[in-house]
Amino acid sequence: MEAWTKWVPFPDPRKKEFVYAPIGPGVYELRRKDTQELVLRGSGKNCAYRMTSLLPAPLGQGTRKNQGKRDYVLENLPLLEYRCCACATEDEAESLETRLKLEVACLFPT
Repeated sequence: MEAWTKWVPFPDPRKKEFVYAPIGPGVYELRRKDTQELVLRGSGKNCAYRMTSLLPAPLGQGTRKNQGKRDYVLENLPLLEYRCCACATEDEAESLETRLKLEVACLFPT
C-alpha cells in the first residue's frame, strides 16, 4: 500500500519556494485546488528533480517534450497543489504510475 503526502501548494520558484518531494524514486500528482481536477502525474528516479521540470525555462530544470504542459503549470501555478508517494525503486514508481493511469484520467495524460 502506497503512502502519499498530503496535498500542498505547488511552489513558485520566483518566490524562492521549493518542491518538497522524494529525492529518489517516486510518483507525483498535480491537481487544481478549485475544481480538484487531476492535472497530471508522473514518476522518476529523482521525484523532486522531475517535478522541477514541470515549469518552463528558466524557472524549471531538465527537458520535457510537452511545452503545453509546462506553460499550463506556470499559468495556473496559484491554483495547483501536489502530492507525492516515495517508492523503493524506479521500477516500483513506474508500476504505480501505470496503475494509477488506468484508474484515474488526467488533463495531461502523458
